[in-house]
Amino acid sequence: MPRKYDRVIFVCTGNTCRSPMAEALLKNLIQEEGIEILSRGLIVLFSEPINPKAEEVLKNHDIPTTEHTTKQFKAIEVTENTLVLTMTYKQKLKIIQDYGIEKNLYSIKEYVEEFGDVVDPYGGTLLDYEGCYEELALLVKKTMYRLLREV
Repeated sequence: MPRKYDRVIFVCTGNTCRSPMAEALLKNLIQEEGIEILSRGLIVLFSEPINPKAEEVLKNHDIPTTEHTTKQFKAIEVTENTLVLTMTYKQKLKIIQDYGIEKNLYSIKEYVEEFGDVVDPYGGTLLDYEGCYEELALLVKKTMYRLLREV
């Protein structure tokens, strides 16, 4: 039975921390399900790697990181079967306003029936990044369960 979504795009501000961590977490959980998993940023002025603290936290949890470079969110990547998950409600509204995309667009907490935003640890300590990781790990696991149920 075909899945409802064949692509998931996690979106945050700069695509250096939250969305790449969510991408890495979901890729680690879903390896052979035929779902493409990406991450993008709403404000990417130039290509840069994942934040070093985010990368360190992922490595500390044995989550493989790829050679991530930041990429700008583009409406052309969103198809009928794409699920777009933002880190904040404000980012969701920005996608609606700037790109006119509303279908299959949720904040990650909204998608798993929780409230609030995933706070950006940018500029914080390694402990702040660890806290963000822990929150995302739970949200991404809930996301995976919902994704695999939806056909």
